[in-house]
Amino acid sequence: MEKFENFRFLKSDFSDATAFNGVYTHFKPDYVIHLGAQAGVRYSTENPAAYVQSNITGFLNVLEACRAHPPKHLVFASSSSIYGAGATLPFSEDQITDQPISFYGATKKSNELMAYSYAHLHKLRITGLRFFTVYGPWGRPDMTPILFAKAISEGKPLKLFNEGKSLRDFTYVDDVVDGILKVLLYPPAASKTEGQTEPLVPPTASPSNPPYRVFNLGHHRPVEMRLFVQMLEKLLGRSAQIELLPPQPGDLPETCASIDRVRRRVGFEPRVTLEDGLQLVEWFKGLPNAEPRTRCAQTSHEASRQRR
Repeated sequence: MEKFENFRFLKSDFSDATAFNGVYTHFKPDYVIHLGAQAGVRYSTENPAAYVQSNITGFLNVLEACRAHPPKHLVFASSSSIYGAGATLPFSEDQITDQPISFYGATKKSNELMAYSYAHLHKLRITGLRFFTVYGPWGRPDMTPILFAKAISEGKPLKLFNEGKSLRDFTYVDDVVDGILKVLLYPPAASKTEGQTEPLVPPTASPSNPPYRVFNLGHHRPVEMRLFVQMLEKLLGRSAQIELLPPQPGDLPETCASIDRVRRRVGFEPRVTLEDGLQLVEWFKGLPNAEPRTRCAQTSHEASRQRR
């Protein structure tokens, strides 16, 4: 494993309050980026308790640790899944999000409410980032790009829910990392005297104006899933065995991020197109259990650098 100065990796569960508080108290970080969660829309229907433990109890532990030793800025991962019934394209941060259609989305909405209350009560500077279908090398194996590439490569049936008509706003991991770092270095204003010029929450919220805000991090270019599969087929040089299925409970039929607010506030601009981002199939081909077994031109060091 490559070593970096001033970096330590500790394997622990942030839903264990004693363990997490011990680590946090020891380091007393100036900045906190909380990306840990139990993710996935469909699995949240099967095992909701796992989502409560990680996304609710775990996030509470993070907030409590930050309350005891306030950092300059806490940035946490929310999700596009909070946009539920009644949401209109493109999804913007000032839309009402109190009707999530998945339990995963409900836990992420809860995170935003919890963060707002801690910003109001304890003046913690907090930003939530609503990620839109993040993909890239070393991505989650249950996410569409890796799942579909594996099915096509192995000649197995590829399930397309909503008959492949769903639209997804795919966002490359390098763009997401760039957005996180840009946001991290510009905390929300603690008061109007610090130059706050726009609402951080929907206009129906309390006028107390705590140092809290949410941003979308997406690409703002949704792609129909059938076209997405065709792009993978071309890159892999194989045809997919497609199985068209009805809509899956909890899945949004369309996602598309409005990024006007984050662009205006911190200069975020996605740079990696889906055509370029899907070159991750070259990384996928180099995995030991991938088919076909073609060595990847990209080195493991380059892949790990992309993830940082």
